[in-house]
Amino acid sequence: MLALPPAPAPAPRRQVLVGTALFCGAATMLIGAMTALWFHFRDTAGTTAWKPKKVIIPEVATNVMWITALLACLIIQWAVYSAKRGDHHHTSLAIGITIVLGLAHLNSQAYVWKKVALPVKGDTAYSSMFYAITGTLFALVVIGVVYAIVSAFRFIGGRTKDRETVSGLALYWYFLAAANTAVWFTVYVTK
Repeated sequence: MLALPPAPAPAPRRQVLVGTALFCGAATMLIGAMTALWFHFRDTAGTTAWKPKKVIIPEVATNVMWITALLACLIIQWAVYSAKRGDHHHTSLAIGITIVLGLAHLNSQAYVWKKVALPVKGDTAYSSMFYAITGTLFALVVIGVVYAIVSAFRFIGGRTKDRETVSGLALYWYFLAAANTAVWFTVYVTK
């Protein structure tokens, strides 16, 4: 008697990765729109001073934010590499280091806000836009740290075969590095 071969296994569902990609796309549009508004307001300021003269931005802290975002990409790729090879300890360590780098980024941003000491509503749009764009990036990094904590708990809790969460986390931190580079260049370098 002839029988048909069994059906192929269904393709894996990648809901976390697709959801992360969609969120990254939406957040990219948000950061892009905010940087475009920044340049628009700066260009329409005309001859008046766009940035108040008393504002001194601590560039060491802003560079630390940028470097930690780039380092987080490297470390989270290590987590993906270790997860694919079933290396539980290195995956957990890499996710933990990513969490620490995210917290360092948040700490640097809080330091910048304290040193700049701008009122939220100032004479020009600079104050409002400064807090809007840096606050949005701050919120996105908080989301990245929470995502890393959830991924760490899932991986440490025994879901070592679920590599999609670690891959989604890596995608999110790549997005954060790109968004941080855009904000860093727009707000802190070109001022």
